[in-house]
Amino acid sequence: MDDFVIVTDAFCELNSKIRREFNIDFIPGHITFPDGSENHLTLDWSIIGKDDFYSAIKKDPESFTTAPANVAEMAESFEKYAREGRDILSISISSAISGTYNFTLQAKKIVNEKYPGVKILCIDSLRYGPAFGLMCMKASRMRREGKSIDEVGEFLESNKSIFRQSGWLDDLSFVAKKGRLANSKAFFGQLIGMKPIAELSETGLPTVIGTIKGEKLAWQVVMDYMESTIVDPQNQDILLCNSKREKQIEYFKQMIQDRFTPRAIYETELFCGCGVNMGPGLMAAYYIGKPISRDLENERKLLQDIIERNR
Repeated sequence: MDDFVIVTDAFCELNSKIRREFNIDFIPGHITFPDGSENHLTLDWSIIGKDDFYSAIKKDPESFTTAPANVAEMAESFEKYAREGRDILSISISSAISGTYNFTLQAKKIVNEKYPGVKILCIDSLRYGPAFGLMCMKASRMRREGKSIDEVGEFLESNKSIFRQSGWLDDLSFVAKKGRLANSKAFFGQLIGMKPIAELSETGLPTVIGTIKGEKLAWQVVMDYMESTIVDPQNQDILLCNSKREKQIEYFKQMIQDRFTPRAIYETELFCGCGVNMGPGLMAAYYIGKPISRDLENERKLLQDIIERNR
């Protein structure tokens, strides 16, 4: 039995296969459909088909709304393990994007009043979607290596900015409309035939750091950017995620395998939780790299240098 439990939320974008392998639990959220009906927000396509979902939000970006589990639901999930005397490491989507982290703190207080001997560590990932999903995977790897809950928690608190992304999102306008993209206005006049390349900011928001014209150049630039920022690729897991870009992600996977030969490459999809804000067109890799710079100043310069080098 693992020494502690890793619990996350419905916005981590880790499919059931990955969660089983890494023994990661999650607390379902809530989703409201266009007709006003509600359901549990899960990490699969059991509540609605993928094609139906993305077709609907493409027509109307506001057709679905999502919400995290409430405090009572989180407390119930934590208490399930507390009754067994197991410590809990909770990892949440960035507090700059969602109120989930604050809910976990309230749930922790409720559960610790009943089970004061159980340690509950709540981590604000300051990452979004698959990036904090990868953080959960890293925590699981460390647990498997025998690290204590305090050691894992300390590592995550000190290294949030090393969880990075490389890739693009075809439909930038969708993301900007949903308020999930920093610094987007400056790029709107330049998007025809362009690939917007985004990195994660200090608070986890996808932030455009440059644009590339043409897919052939974009592939080369994305791979070079990843090579310039990744750390020790042979000894880490790389997580790939897409939203309706299955062919591109398979091509990306082969390129990553050939260049970096990582320990493992895992694939997942953008489910409803993050899909309502990101929309179709995501094609990205998530990995551990050098810490991001303040305001992504170094990343913007690096990307521009790589673009110039590959023209």
